[in-house]
Amino acid sequence: QVQLVESGGGLVQPGGSLRLSCAASENIFSFSVMGWYRQAPGKQREWVATITSGGFAHTTDSVKGRFTISRDNVKNTVYLQMNSLKPEDTGVYYCNARRTTVNYWGQGTQVTVSS
Repeated sequence: QVQLVESGGGLVQPGGSLRLSCAASENIFSFSVMGWYRQAPGKQREWVATITSGGFAHTTDSVKGRFTISRDNVKNTVYLQMNSLKPEDTGVYYCNARRTTVNYWGQGTQVTVSS
């Protein structure tokens, strides 16, 4: 059973930074894509960023220039560096890993941006 464990969430002031981590229980090369999604209160879960097994990264327009996704193949971990955080970035952030047609999810980590 694949396990994805997120960490690094918390409370931060607007303009601040956080780095989320997603540690996988398996070699992350076995996943074609890994990424981050978020869900704000009362809203649907939305895609934030993904990175392929080849290292190609993509981010949604609302976080471009502020968020960076990366991966450490030795530690089997994917990161999301979040800078210049805004109140609208608040939500539960979920790690996702995709293998063929199967999606795996972590339990989520709360990010709250507030003064």
